[in-house]
Amino acid sequence: MRDWRRAWQAALYSPRGFFARGERPSAHFRTSPLVGPELAEALLELLDRVDFALDRPAEVDFVDVGAGGGELAVSVHDLAPAALRRRLCVTAVEVTPPAVPAGVRVRTDLPSDVVGLLVGHEWLDSIPCQVVEVHNGQIREVHVDDHGTESLGPPVTGAELDWLNRWWPWPVRAEVGLSRDTAWADAVRRVRAGAALAVDYGHVLADRAAGRHREGTLTGYLAGRQVRPIPDGSRDLTAHVAMDSCAEAAGGGVITSQASALAALGLSASAPAAGIAATDPVRWLDEVARAGRIAELTDPAGLGGFHWLLHWAGMEA
Repeated sequence: MRDWRRAWQAALYSPRGFFARGERPSAHFRTSPLVGPELAEALLELLDRVDFALDRPAEVDFVDVGAGGGELAVSVHDLAPAALRRRLCVTAVEVTPPAVPAGVRVRTDLPSDVVGLLVGHEWLDSIPCQVVEVHNGQIREVHVDDHGTESLGPPVTGAELDWLNRWWPWPVRAEVGLSRDTAWADAVRRVRAGAALAVDYGHVLADRAAGRHREGTLTGYLAGRQVRPIPDGSRDLTAHVAMDSCAEAAGGGVITSQASALAALGLSASAPAAGIAATDPVRWLDEVARAGRIAELTDPAGLGGFHWLLHWAGMEA
């Protein structure tokens, strides 16, 4: 048996791991870039605001960290206005680089210097972390074998215990977010000028202190279904992100919901005027479909429940 963090790491990223062998999230669960072009449109609006604040530099970056199949990076590249596209450098970062058009760069590690917008869309939730459980009043590591059978390991001490006391008081079971904090702080540091945005299912201290997520959030996804988390490499393993902890680790940031963020970036799920159906039925159908996609992206019980964590770097917010 191994502690959950090491088992999780091997299950996703070892040579025979889920992502290392080239599995793409789109084959296993639905996420915002797969709904339609609207998320890319919203991020292009955010990028335009960043670009304006940077005084329209000769080259501006859009970096998609944890790019999966590259759907978001490709959409941003293809939908960018011509004037922006001439200056735009789109980079998809993924363990196994996706097949993308020539206009999108691919790499397996984060660039060291970003001027523009860096986005981690459902990236942090796939960074393995330690799983702990309270037993007889003591917080202990949870160990697991390749079949998903668990046992309790040694007591949690040191930095992990300090993190739990600060960010997840009185759990029954929890995921210790130190590894996500470290990864996100490193990503934000790479943005020399512009902004860094993390988008993920997450939680904040008020939720955890109120007893929500007391049993932890670790789960698996396989072929479109939520399944038991077994670290055998057969499935995606994911857990919600402590967004406030990540924010503090990276020097502070603004946390909001996806629904609020998309509204602020100009996306509205309002239905088109009924009269259009009579005068321009094709346009009406297109606008109805678009409103439906935006409604899916902003539904608080679904994708609209994503948290957005935004940091500014080297510029006025």
